[in-house]
Amino acid sequence: MNATIRLEATPRRIVSLVPSQTQLLHHLGLENEVVGITKFCIYPEEWFSTKDRVGGTKSVNLEKVRELQPDLIIGNKEENQREDIEVLRGIAPVWMSDIYSLPESLEMIASIAEITQTQEKATELIDSIQTEFENLDRIVKDLATYGKSVVYFIWNDPGMTAGSNTFIDDMLKICGLKNVMNESRYPIATGTENPDFVFLSSEPFPFKQDHVMKYKAIYPDSEIVLVDGELFSWYGSMLAKAPDYFTKLLQKISV
Repeated sequence: MNATIRLEATPRRIVSLVPSQTQLLHHLGLENEVVGITKFCIYPEEWFSTKDRVGGTKSVNLEKVRELQPDLIIGNKEENQREDIEVLRGIAPVWMSDIYSLPESLEMIASIAEITQTQEKATELIDSIQTEFENLDRIVKDLATYGKSVVYFIWNDPGMTAGSNTFIDDMLKICGLKNVMNESRYPIATGTENPDFVFLSSEPFPFKQDHVMKYKAIYPDSEIVLVDGELFSWYGSMLAKAPDYFTKLLQKISV
């Protein structure tokens, strides 16, 4: 959003408006500093059940945030509404991320660590993520799925997909898959795409086994696969688990 924030001291009262970044703050050991989260910040479970909630990612309870008297608010350009962020700037400095790739997610982790003075834990996390993804890169090139095409659905009706210029698209590329949806952001599928695989994500729409037959009728020549949306779209500390999940998923559908 082309804004610069200035902090006079290390933040002691943080409100997080992004689930994946809330999970990161927990990983960095900021139990006492985080005073507010959204209703979608389900990890860690103990924070979800004990921390004050400030509404949803796109429907922030502005007065609740004000009551918490934060000295830092952490948001994301895609997750949060510009109108809310502009109001929140009048309450406390608002640090925003804007993430479309793995390198950008690692930059985000390093930046939040610098702000919160948790660089040691962040460096360990970043090193672990990089190592896991380097191992994944070597594995995917030897799998039968390498170079195969995919349509990744995030919503059922309408059939919204992850297109180019998204973090999910970057994860698909890292998995050695070709995203059929070339249109930017989140295009609606037409049913004429004919990919090798159709991925039905667990979030934001919770695709279940019941939906598999519906999409098999639309894409009779494609393999329909239910996938964990958190591992494809959460760009914080969840990334440490993603390569192992991707490896097992790709090995399973390679058979």
